[in-house]
Amino acid sequence: MVKDYKMILASNSPRRRELLAGLGVDFEVRVLPDIDESYPAFLPALQTAEYIACKKAAAYREVMADDELVITADTVVIVGDEVLGKPSDAAEAALMLRKLSGRTHQVVTGVCLTTCEQTVQFSVRTDVTFKQLTDDEIDFYIKKYQPFDKAGAYGIQEWIGYIGCTGLNGSYYNVMGLPVQRIYTELQQFTRRRSLQDCQR
Repeated sequence: MVKDYKMILASNSPRRRELLAGLGVDFEVRVLPDIDESYPAFLPALQTAEYIACKKAAAYREVMADDELVITADTVVIVGDEVLGKPSDAAEAALMLRKLSGRTHQVVTGVCLTTCEQTVQFSVRTDVTFKQLTDDEIDFYIKKYQPFDKAGAYGIQEWIGYIGCTGLNGSYYNVMGLPVQRIYTELQQFTRRRSLQDCQR
C-alpha cells in the first residue's frame, strides 16, 4: 500500500502504535520534542484536532526525508462547545468526567499525512454517550487507571468504558485515538495519486 514510502508515526501513544500496526504496515515511531500544540481561542471546537495535527506535521516537514511519509494526529473530546484535552491532575480528571456524565459528547481525531510532495488532512468524529457516573465510579477509575495522558480523562477501552458507555455512533478506534479505517482509505488514495503523478512525468 505504501511501499514507496518509509512510514513514520509521530506519536508516543501506545494505543496509536497498536492501532496502526493492526493495518499490517511497517512503520517507525519518531517524536520531536516541544512541539507547540496551542490553538486560537476563536477556532471552532470541531476543527481543533485537525488544526493541531497539521501544526505537528509542519514541524516534521522541516526534517523529513524525500521518501518518508509522516502521520501526525491529535484527539480531543468535546462536550457542548468545550474542548477537553488531557487533565493535569486527579481533580481536573474528575471534573472532566463529571462533565461527560449522563451526556453525549464528541471525540474528534484530526490526522495529517505528509510527504515532501503532498499533504492530506482530515478529521473523524464519533459520538459517545455515558450513563450517569457516580462519584465512587469516577474516583475508582482515576485512582486505578491514572488517565492523565488521555483527552477527556478516559480511555474507552478501559474500565470506565466497560461500565459507562451506553452508546457509540461512529468509529470505536477513533475514540481510542486513531481512525484506522479512514487512514487505510486515505493511504490507498495517497499512493494512487503518487502513481498517477509518476505516469504523467
